[in-house]
Amino acid sequence: MYVQAEGDYRTRAENLGQFYVTNSTGQPVPMSALARVRTSTGPEFTMRYNLYRCAQINGSAATGYSSSQAMKAMEEVFKQTMPAGMGYDYLGMSFQEKKAAEGVSSAVIFAMSLLFVFLILAAQYESWSLPFSVLLGTPVAVFGALWFLWMRGLENNVYAQIGLVMLIGLAAKNAILIVEFAKMEFDNGKSIEESALSAARLRLRPILMTAFAFILGCVPLWTATGAGAISRRVLGSAVIGGMLAASLLAIFLIPVSFDVVERLAHRGKKKEEPPTPKPVPRPTAVA
Repeated sequence: MYVQAEGDYRTRAENLGQFYVTNSTGQPVPMSALARVRTSTGPEFTMRYNLYRCAQINGSAATGYSSSQAMKAMEEVFKQTMPAGMGYDYLGMSFQEKKAAEGVSSAVIFAMSLLFVFLILAAQYESWSLPFSVLLGTPVAVFGALWFLWMRGLENNVYAQIGLVMLIGLAAKNAILIVEFAKMEFDNGKSIEESALSAARLRLRPILMTAFAFILGCVPLWTATGAGAISRRVLGSAVIGGMLAASLLAIFLIPVSFDVVERLAHRGKKKEEPPTPKPVPRPTAVA
């Protein structure tokens, strides 16, 4: 039951004593005879988490800091200020982010990505040695991505790790353009060194054109502003830095890696000379 008086009679807490209720005999009794009003502080309602009484704290990261840095700062403050009998846990997106960080590490994901790319290339070229020529340029791209992140003062978070996994395919694409043509030249009878140099000269312009087209397309991520700008800057910095390193440095290392890997793979094997085509006899006219 809800009881409400006119506005003039409920402006103060003491006005509650002017309400009347009936007793067991039906007589009206003022509330001031049954209860008294006193001021106290406390929560409007209590919350429970896993059957424990709890208090919910909502926060957000300051400008220039990631959510993981904010969570780490809150954990440090909690350990310094709260008694030993209290604990903490996360809800919502923070809970999912914490669980993801405790799961499979980024190093394992990156290694598995390299393994699958290696197996796909081995099946494509029907060779166990050529994929090494392709993937040896990946560390250069990873170094460029991490160096650009460090130069801009950005964190190596999940967005940077997504960019690193992307760089495996992007760096391998540049290497495939050279290795595939070098293999064709080598199969046609040229030496390993001549095949590598010929493929590098032939595919240099297409590699630079496609690489810089992709880099320029990622410039809006590099200069992102507004909500969620940090995540886009991290992804753009990792991809642009890796592609610049793969395009300006790795393209000179890929022919060398092809030469070294193929020499090791064909060590002790004699290169078969391509069969010399036999001249076809021309028919003679009989008068």
